[in-house]
Formats: sequence, C-alpha cells, structure tokens
Amino acid sequence: MNLHGKDIKIFTGSSNYELAKEIAEKIGLPLGAAHVGKFSDGETAINIDEVVRGSDVFIVQSTCHPVNDNLIELLVMIDALKRASAGRITAVMPYFGYARQDRKAKARDPISAKLMANLMTVAGADRVLTMDLHAPQLQGFFDIPVDHLLGVPLIAEYFKEKFAGRDDVVVVSPDVGSVGRSRKFAERIDAPIAIVDKRRPKANVCEIMNVIGDVKGKTLVLVDDLIDTAGTMVNGIQALLDMGAKEVYACCTHAVLSGPAIERIEKSPIKELVILNTIPLPPEKRLDKIKVISVAEIFAEAIERIYGDISISTLFTQQ
Repeated sequence: MNLHGKDIKIFTGSSNYELAKEIAEKIGLPLGAAHVGKFSDGETAINIDEVVRGSDVFIVQSTCHPVNDNLIELLVMIDALKRASAGRITAVMPYFGYARQDRKAKARDPISAKLMANLMTVAGADRVLTMDLHAPQLQGFFDIPVDHLLGVPLIAEYFKEKFAGRDDVVVVSPDVGSVGRSRKFAERIDAPIAIVDKRRPKANVCEIMNVIGDVKGKTLVLVDDLIDTAGTMVNGIQALLDMGAKEVYACCTHAVLSGPAIERIEKSPIKELVILNTIPLPPEKRLDKIKVISVAEIFAEAIERIYGDISISTLFTQQ
C-alpha cells in the first residue's frame, strides 16, 4: 500500500497482539517485523527488523495491565522507529492507561495523564489514535494531534439488533458524569434514560444513593466507558433490581476487570456484559455472560484515513 510516495507499516507491542493482527489483516498488510522482549535484568528490548525510512508507521499498543511495561514498550518502540527515520509515527492506543489520573483530586496529587502525554511526544510520536478517553478533554494534554474514536456506536448496534421491536428497554447512566454518553447510546437504540445518583466515599468503593427515572418492570442497559473492579457496576445492578427492574445488561468500551472483577460479575445477577476488545480478555476471564465485540474494523478504517490524509470526523457521522 503506497500513497503519496510513502508506504504504510503496522507494528505492535505485546499488549494486544490479536487485535493488532486483526487490524493489519483488515487493511491487507502483514504486521511489521519487530522483536519485542526483555533483557535478563527486566529492561525492555526492542528490535525493528525491517526498513522503515520514510514510512508512515502505526504502532498498536494498549497501555493496559501490566500498564508500566506496556507503556515503556510503546515509548521505546517509538524511539526506535524515530531513530530509524520513519516518516510519521502514530501511536494507536485502543486503551490509554493513566487516563483516570487527569486532575488533582486532592493536594499534592500528580496529574499522571499529562505526564504520559508528554512522554509520548518526547519519545517522538507524531499523532495518537485512541478510543473513548475517560475524559475527552485529555486530548488537550497532548501537543500533537489526537484522533478520538467512539465505542458507543459499536455496542449500540449490537443492542439495537438484540432489542429490535421492544419498548420496555431503558438505558441507565451509572453516574451523572456519564449522562452524555448514555444519552447518545439511548438515541441510537431509541430508548429513554435513567440515572444512578451515587456517592463514592473512596477509590473503588461505591455507595448507591438513588435512581432518577422509571426502571420498574424494565429491561435495563447500564452504559459505562470503563469497568475496573466491577464494584460500581455490580452494586448499581443490585440497586436497580431492588427498585423493580426486570433484568439488567451492562456494557463498556474498556474492560479493565482487575482484582475481584470476574468473581463479582460471575456471582452478580447481570444478564450479559458486552465489552469491546480494546483490552485483551485472557482465557481465564472469559465467562458465558461476557460478549466481546471487536474494534478492529473501525481502527483499520481510521488508520487508512490518517494514511490517506482523509478526515476522521466523517467516520463519526457515519457510525
């Protein structure tokens, strides 16, 4: 594939190899030849095994668990490609770790998301392609262009087909901050919304307070951008069922699923959890009630548009 005198190459770190391979296949390319490993002392070792001089290079790497290892892999790979005279380097980060550390919640807190953005730029990235940043204003943390894809249309399409012809479905926002996302989702499946009003005493602990909207006898879809320990989600589902909901589905873009998350989901009364594969789901975390939808097609389309200097914003209006 060769436009405007530059060829396109897609490389991947070790965080999400299957997704990277699927993206490359949809574009019709092999993955770039590179060795990603560690030296005996644990330092990251990167070798780029093909010529990239002048190439338009895309590195697919989610900075998910182990977050710091995957982040360093990405930074070192960017540096290697920059020093090998790559024409343009795009960091394709389906999931951007550290995104939740986007402000000072209390005195002497770091703003780690800004530091990560600085590191990417210093390493030599020319642009970033990501999906569903925890807070969209994170794009402003970068001094390079950021293309921000949306996961809602992919999940909404699945539920639209699933609930076709039904009028008892209500979309639920897990908190006030997620109302915008939930409203867009509700518009796509033509359903009303409800809001869970909650108070969080401390990190990863959530206390449900109230539900705004009619949920009695309804089939609910809880919409979030990210599920980590699943405590918030499971508590929310139980509160909604206690208020008379018939059944509860949930969905998210980024399934971090750390700590007790899988055990909680397995024991919870959730009907189905629908996730995107921005973060790989290892075999030991695969449950019958978890449905995975691939983001490969939309990332492949975005990469082709960036390569061809075509607008990405029109991709959103088509979704």
